[in-house]
Amino acid sequence: MGSLGIGSLLGQRGIRRGAPIVVCCAMAGQLLALAPSAAAQSTNLALNRPVTVSSSENAGAFPASAAVDGNTGTRWSSAFSDPQWLQIDLGSTQNIGRVVLRWEAAYASAYQVQVSNDAASWSTIASVSGGDGGVDDLAITGIGRYVRVYTTSRATAYGASLWEVEIYGAATPTATPTATPPPTATPAPTCGSANLAQGHAAQASSSEAGTYPASAAFDGSATTRWSSTFSDPQWLQVDLGSAQPICRVRLSWEAAYGKAYQIQTSNDAATWTTIASVSGGDGGVDDLAITGTGRYVRMYGTQRTTIDGAQYGYSLWEFEVYGSSSTNPTPMPTSTVPPTATATPTGVPPTATPAPTTVPGPVDFGPNVTVFDPSMSSADIQAKLNAVFAVQESNQFGSERNALLFKPGSYSVDANIGFNTQIAGLGFSPDDVTINGYVRAEADWFGDNGTQNFWRFAENMAVNPPDGNNRWAVSQAAPFRRMHVRGQLQLDPRNHGWSSGGFIADSKIEGQVFSGSQQQYFTRSSQIGSWSNGVWNMVFVGVSGAPAQSFPEPPYTVIGQVPVIREKPFLYINAAGSYQVFVPALRTNTSGNTWDGKTPAGSSLPISQFYIVKPGATAADINAALAQGKDLLVTPGVYHLNQSINVTRANTVVLGLGLATFIPDGGVVAMRVADVDGVKIAGILFDAGTTNSPILLEVGPSGSTASHAANPTSLHDVFARIGGAVAGKATVSVVVNSSDVIIDHTWLWRGDHGSGIGWNTNTADNGLVVNGSNVTAYGLFVEHYQKYNVVWNGNGGRTYFFQNELPYDPPNQASWMNGSTRGYAAYKVADSVTTHEAWGLGSYCYFNVDPSIVAERGFEVPNTPGVRFHDLLTVSLGGNGTIAHVINSTGDAAQGTATVPVKIVSYP
Repeated sequence: MGSLGIGSLLGQRGIRRGAPIVVCCAMAGQLLALAPSAAAQSTNLALNRPVTVSSSENAGAFPASAAVDGNTGTRWSSAFSDPQWLQIDLGSTQNIGRVVLRWEAAYASAYQVQVSNDAASWSTIASVSGGDGGVDDLAITGIGRYVRVYTTSRATAYGASLWEVEIYGAATPTATPTATPPPTATPAPTCGSANLAQGHAAQASSSEAGTYPASAAFDGSATTRWSSTFSDPQWLQVDLGSAQPICRVRLSWEAAYGKAYQIQTSNDAATWTTIASVSGGDGGVDDLAITGTGRYVRMYGTQRTTIDGAQYGYSLWEFEVYGSSSTNPTPMPTSTVPPTATATPTGVPPTATPAPTTVPGPVDFGPNVTVFDPSMSSADIQAKLNAVFAVQESNQFGSERNALLFKPGSYSVDANIGFNTQIAGLGFSPDDVTINGYVRAEADWFGDNGTQNFWRFAENMAVNPPDGNNRWAVSQAAPFRRMHVRGQLQLDPRNHGWSSGGFIADSKIEGQVFSGSQQQYFTRSSQIGSWSNGVWNMVFVGVSGAPAQSFPEPPYTVIGQVPVIREKPFLYINAAGSYQVFVPALRTNTSGNTWDGKTPAGSSLPISQFYIVKPGATAADINAALAQGKDLLVTPGVYHLNQSINVTRANTVVLGLGLATFIPDGGVVAMRVADVDGVKIAGILFDAGTTNSPILLEVGPSGSTASHAANPTSLHDVFARIGGAVAGKATVSVVVNSSDVIIDHTWLWRGDHGSGIGWNTNTADNGLVVNGSNVTAYGLFVEHYQKYNVVWNGNGGRTYFFQNELPYDPPNQASWMNGSTRGYAAYKVADSVTTHEAWGLGSYCYFNVDPSIVAERGFEVPNTPGVRFHDLLTVSLGGNGTIAHVINSTGDAAQGTATVPVKIVSYP
């Protein structure tokens, strides 16, 4: 590469109260050191110019134009989410020397100032983090017709709000008269010659092998090196031992070098600040003149080079870090300056090769994610959809996994979704991606029987079905989230064969939802035109257009509002073309969806905050990323774990795509979550290994007592499987020890068909054990466990919809006894519990090995006024066994070949 210097402009900034500029000035030839006395002209170029914005909180009261009207008593205010932007058309290309932002109380703590000549391709000329509101007066250099303020992090729960945005042109500095000597200046700090990194503790995201450790890049030897595994992103960091001012970083690359990377600093190895961005790297030695401060320094690689058609890892012989000193400066050794370098005055960046900072690069999501673009031909997209479906239509227990992602735009395709497949839009709103066709699930492979249509996802898109009817004939573990159906939605197979359970959330169905043969269904936080049919148990919570409460006939349980919920995080592409993950905010006492005619509340995380887990990643790799403060985006694949994944940081996001699957080997617990605030786990299947695990997922250690009411952990589309693919074993699938946890759709399943199935083969006691207080579950599906399917020990629990089948396969009554009691209830509330409430619950028996078996009761609870159950039932499927009572000793026996449920409206 020769020499790439990215000089500091920190000393040239006029930001009030010290909001730091992190990276500046991405346009070659436009980086200037501005004289304080003549930095900009005095005419406000933005005054009364045309302005557009990403959103407005209230366009009538807080319009975009208010930010450029010259009146500091009027303002623009955005919707309550990140990111947001305000863009001004200056009318012609201008040299920009200064931008003044006058924030209202709802200010942005992190934002960028960007310029463009076409309002499409943007260059960042200033990045601010740690902003504290008030007036930010930025002395910057850039050229463009359009100027945009692009906010990425709000300081409050409200939007971004600006009284005024002022833009001033750059002025030509006036020469200092020769008669007047310049003022005496303090000598600028110079860069020291001591390598601060040599011999210090190092860590890396991965190592290709033990012979290429992280420490080799800091040992002072040009013959040893660190080398990563063959994927993006990767990082290498060094601990300097204490916070140091950094003025220079020197990277000596091996043949496998980084084409694009960032240099970052941190004081805690968790929160990182980018002090240099490099693109178009050509290997060799990169000698970077930079400015920053931190105890930790990191090279964060985002794009590797290609060597002879292949991509290897990142490989560094040496990673050197030098600090600045304002006294007794030592000249930089000439041997370390590449021959092509030219001298650069202190503090003035070179104009030859500044790194672009705004054009988002491609993101490597691994081999099992396909991203479609509206510029692609419909035939090519359809061919890919058909090819995936051909593999996945009946591939119930296969190892193939797929995510089919659609960039914002309109598509004319027919997407038939099979097993282990996710289809999702990449817009911020479902209406950003429109499928003029179908997004459907059929039961043709199983003779019009949809009772085994599991493990598939449809999310975040609008569907225009050509005949007005979109069909989603599924049973468990097949969520339909953030979907907009512009027509009817049919939930049973095309010829109305069997179907048994499903989940809809945060959606809008303009026409009728026809449930047909669906035995039970759960719908939450949605808007529907109407609902038709219902066999045993239909539950609606916070659904506009839901039918009236009428259980037992029709079997509709209707709750007007959702008491507490956080929607599932999702991947999207923002207005700047960058991938981000949106994390919805906690909401209380709500109804309807979050997005139709409104902007969802929440925050966005850049994709750089995520370790992208791809096939081949190990538990050690994942834990190393978590330890560095990363979130996880788990791409489609099956991941074997030889150690527990440990989630210890508050607000960590673990987001799976395409039914990402964790299999614990050797009897380990697959994942443990600390007793901290706000962890989100979504879209993960925990598939038990052949050696018994005591637990698959543990939320909070045993004995957790902290309150998380203000920021609870939430589980979204989290599934567990014991047997079916292999002879899996796990004593308990999910244990919740933390308080206030939200369970937002789960299917915990001890397999009744597939491979490795048998009473003594795929062994499992309980599906869910809740020990924490005030835990809330929506859409709780738990089936076939050998003891209590659900055990609830914590006070204050609430369940909205429960679907259960007792184990099919006890060999005889003697094998399935709870002491002297015949069998185990499906749902057990501990005798010590004084407050618990549940709505819309069903338990079924199908003892096909020995139909004479009896379960004493479906539900077992303490008889106390604070424990209340509403709208519950039991049923014997075809007379295969008996459930003697519905709850405790109340309710007649469910028995007989007529398959007629026994229903209880309330207990006690």
